[in-house]
Amino acid sequence: MTYEIPKQIERLGEEIQEHQLRYHNRRVIVSKEFTFDSAHHLHLYEGKCKSLHGHTYKLQTILSGKTDHRGLTIDFADMKRIAKERVIDKLDHRYLNEVLPPMNTTAENMVVWIYEQIHHALIEEGHYPNIRIEEIRLWETPTSFAAVTREMMEADENDG
Repeated sequence: MTYEIPKQIERLGEEIQEHQLRYHNRRVIVSKEFTFDSAHHLHLYEGKCKSLHGHTYKLQTILSGKTDHRGLTIDFADMKRIAKERVIDKLDHRYLNEVLPPMNTTAENMVVWIYEQIHHALIEEGHYPNIRIEEIRLWETPTSFAAVTREMMEADENDG
């Protein structure tokens, strides 16, 4: 297969018009992943995790929304900034039992807290009325994760 070098760069207003930037009006999923290192221990647990230990956590944020006039749902840079400000900076290289609200620092508890932090950020910033969290996943090890979905969180809110 041969590749041709472009003869000219596509220019807005000439080869493509602004109304063409948005190809569709469908909801799409966008995702971003992060890692952070933290220490913790679990209460009322009889296993290795009752002692102080650490993990390299992997966080995946999965959002959805319709594209704007440019064809963007949400800028990946904004997803990164929100996760960094609201979650990563608070948890990275920290003792989770000290920095999280009073809770057993299980992946199951943490993933709900992370969902809440990102959800509140999207609302507070007000720039993303059509963006919603679809799922948050938190890996405690490469083979073990806890997750929460929008449907799960909304169902729990409706149950009172």
